[in-house]
Amino acid sequence: MTQIPILYEDDEIFVINKPAGVPVQGGEGIAHPLDEEFSKQVGFRVHLVHRLDKETCGLMVVAKNSKAASKWIELIASKQVQKEYTAICFGEPVINGKKQKSGTISGSVIKKNGKNQREQAAVTNFVVEEVGSTTLTDQTVTAEQKTLTFSKIHLKLGTGRMHQIRIHLASAGAPICGDDRHGNFKFNKLAKKYLKIKNLLLCSSRLTIPLKDGKTKTFEIELPDYFTVLANLNPR
Repeated sequence: MTQIPILYEDDEIFVINKPAGVPVQGGEGIAHPLDEEFSKQVGFRVHLVHRLDKETCGLMVVAKNSKAASKWIELIASKQVQKEYTAICFGEPVINGKKQKSGTISGSVIKKNGKNQREQAAVTNFVVEEVGSTTLTDQTVTAEQKTLTFSKIHLKLGTGRMHQIRIHLASAGAPICGDDRHGNFKFNKLAKKYLKIKNLLLCSSRLTIPLKDGKTKTFEIELPDYFTVLANLNPR
């Protein structure tokens, strides 16, 4: 496994840039999870304080010890850590029957625990930054699928539920490209075939953390190369 990039380090935490395809936590049948591999990289056991989906790339906080982990779990829960995301989606978000350039998506997500499940309230704030489209020339696709529209969306979470962004964007009619669980499977297939989109296009792209002196520090990363689909589209 390649080295995990470290963007920041102090006596409590690392801020890292997790590649797509790396599972965060180990378990049965999970090979090379971040908590094990990054511990090997730095030479001691690290502690997770929040999660990213396996196929989501980007910024994460990882604690150096259990005491620091408890502190940073609380900082994240109290929203003193601000996490922001970038997604490339099919279509544009529709709220109350209208396409929206910005807004809030509210709706419960289901948390499963074995055979039990319960609804959890969730809030996602979004801003559409770019919109583009492409026309497929293959005569075998339907008229509905002939033109694919994409949007680049900036997201801030009001809550931090599992798969929240993916579920909320799909419910708003703007499923994330490459989402093989909550997304549009027909569009994913077309995008993979004609545009070579193989990854989930969701990135934890901006992170703001509190420092001990009362100030804050913001980290922002460039999107991976496979996010550049919009550069080759017709802007709208």
